[in-house]
Amino acid sequence: MKTAASLPLLLLGLLLPAALEAAPTVSARKYKICVPEIVLNECNNLAKQDGVHLTCVPARDRLECLDKVHTHKADFVPVDPEDMYIAANNGDNHFAVFKEIRTKEEPNEEFRYEAVAVIHKNQPLRSVQDLRGLKSCHTGVGRNVGYKIPLTKLSNLHVIGAMNDKSLTARENELRELSNLFSKACLVGNWSADPELNKRLKKQYSNLCALCEHPDICNYPDYYSGYDGALRCLSDNGGEVAWTKVYYVKKHFGIEIGGDPTVVVNQTGYDPNDYAYFCPDGTRKPILGRACRWAARPWQGYLASDDLLNEVPQLRQQLKLANTLGEQQDATWLNKVLLILKDKTVAVDNAQPISPQAYLNKANYSDVIGRNFGPDDPVRFCVTSTAGLAKCRSLSAGAFSRDIRPKLGCVAKGNVRECLAAIRDGDADVISLDGGEALTAVREYDLKPILSEVYGPLQDVYYAVAVIKKNSNYQSFSDLRGAKSCHTGIGRTAGWVVPLYTLLRLGLVQRNECPAAKAVSDFFSGGSCAPGALLSDNNPTGQNPSKLCDLCVGNAAKNDVSTKCYPDVGEDYFGYTGAFRCLAAGAGDVAFVKHSTVFNNTDGHNSEAWARDLKSGDYELLCPDGGRKPLDQFESCNLAAVPGHLVVTSKTKNEHQLEAIRQALLAAANLYSSRPELFRLFGPYEGKHDLLFKDSATGLKPVYEESQALRDYEQVQGTTRACESTAAKKS
Repeated sequence: MKTAASLPLLLLGLLLPAALEAAPTVSARKYKICVPEIVLNECNNLAKQDGVHLTCVPARDRLECLDKVHTHKADFVPVDPEDMYIAANNGDNHFAVFKEIRTKEEPNEEFRYEAVAVIHKNQPLRSVQDLRGLKSCHTGVGRNVGYKIPLTKLSNLHVIGAMNDKSLTARENELRELSNLFSKACLVGNWSADPELNKRLKKQYSNLCALCEHPDICNYPDYYSGYDGALRCLSDNGGEVAWTKVYYVKKHFGIEIGGDPTVVVNQTGYDPNDYAYFCPDGTRKPILGRACRWAARPWQGYLASDDLLNEVPQLRQQLKLANTLGEQQDATWLNKVLLILKDKTVAVDNAQPISPQAYLNKANYSDVIGRNFGPDDPVRFCVTSTAGLAKCRSLSAGAFSRDIRPKLGCVAKGNVRECLAAIRDGDADVISLDGGEALTAVREYDLKPILSEVYGPLQDVYYAVAVIKKNSNYQSFSDLRGAKSCHTGIGRTAGWVVPLYTLLRLGLVQRNECPAAKAVSDFFSGGSCAPGALLSDNNPTGQNPSKLCDLCVGNAAKNDVSTKCYPDVGEDYFGYTGAFRCLAAGAGDVAFVKHSTVFNNTDGHNSEAWARDLKSGDYELLCPDGGRKPLDQFESCNLAAVPGHLVVTSKTKNEHQLEAIRQALLAAANLYSSRPELFRLFGPYEGKHDLLFKDSATGLKPVYEESQALRDYEQVQGTTRACESTAAKKS
């Protein structure tokens, strides 16, 4: 009996053959391929090829491409199985996999690879329960055939117990069960993205490293790791079961690749008759023959919009032509755009287009991607804007499909202080803050930093700078009296606290000119944009000068002034990018930002209309002790070196909860910093900047205690707060 949920798949299967049969043979229209914007130039080169009828639709990343195909803004997108999983959970009947990317060695194989368990033929196993106590050989932690597939399937078969101990991280739950199941193993790799946790886990579950070439290191490279290493571990190092894929079984035993699986064509020194495939039902099959698989990894492929079904033949022909031209020219777009590896893989028509869910199901792979054994306690990011919530939800979907556990959740609050209260009260878990906000979180809300943003070579510090236009006449900070100023936000580090500290240090603002808001407003008497200046949290007495918001504009594109001077992305001049935009637009004379802000928004690095034609050479740094310098001399012309933005959480969390948070966020940062085409974690989202993390961040690093930079910055903040204290005593 067909369920309601299965009807879209059934209808798609019935309609596709008829649509293909009735399809026209020629189409002059151009098909829209969606590509991450970082490969747009390569895609445009592809589109220029003779006979290629493709046009490129840029997107932030592959996740946004799925949305563009879903909403018919693009026709198709090259994807991985993990992307298909997201599509299957985002309106499965709107998509169809119509072509696959297979290896040239095995172009007729249904799957990219088949996950198998190999044992010695004389191993006395009668059921999967008999695996308990064996010595096990794995490709590596977190990998498909050697880790995720065995865990998923052994759990389904109740060989492995529950992995939902709330006192352990999701990864440690898995490792503990494997350690209990197998007497010894070789399971190399980084067991955690946190180096300290990685060491602890390998010490605690050391039997999982006992069969490795270097048990004390238990990491790559290791002779007994990887697909082939797992088989060497089985044959040469006392292993009793190896988790690998069929292709490497054939290589290990000299069996013909892509041909008859019963024919040995090369003597390797290993006799296939001494080994067997061990099947999920407890039976076994000979190595010389078709394997019994535990699951298969599907091929990469091309995902089309459902309104393109009657044009699949033409689209397939276009990809075949592009494949041929790319091979002939050794074109970079072959891999970067079409995901095809020259001389290794090729685009192949599948039997008929198929929905992504059905595509994953036939490989028995959906549950491998979607496995979630650990405690159902997501790491909840607190956000303060609609755009921040949207980015958080995109991150959550993408990270889950890429095996990042625990899963990420999202909580929306009205402002940063509401988020800090939510984290303190256990209603959210994390937020990323600048140094000033982080100190507020620590001192007033009993929170603690656990991660720091990293900014390339500078690691976890950045420089607060004053930026002016090159054609201006300012030569010193004293020249700025009476000028118009652009700030990231009131109370923010680079945009408010450090500039105020500089004015106090230089004697341009006197203690008797306090409170701070009035002092800054009086100095920059031409007007300012300091988002948040008039909110009650920052203006408890209601006496902050309105001039601090004079230059703010709200959301100009929507002609919405209701968000004017609000401290989030609803104000165009909020944050680092916003403060620079305020300067670039001519609203202000000086912008207080971080050293990388101008570079990130000029010379083509920001495609938004307001920034598209800006040149970095039109701006300079104003030095606090006099003079000006080029933008790249920020180390000798800055207001202060300040701590990077910090991820904070509640001090009440236990060590295992902290480990889980670090594990999830570090894993996401490591993945998406190295592969931004999958999801742009560090960068703009839907035209909004500095959401979740700063655009200029390049990664995250663990923090175990307050850094010296944060303690130094507390002294800076103490100086500016003394101004407030003076004002309070006077009133």
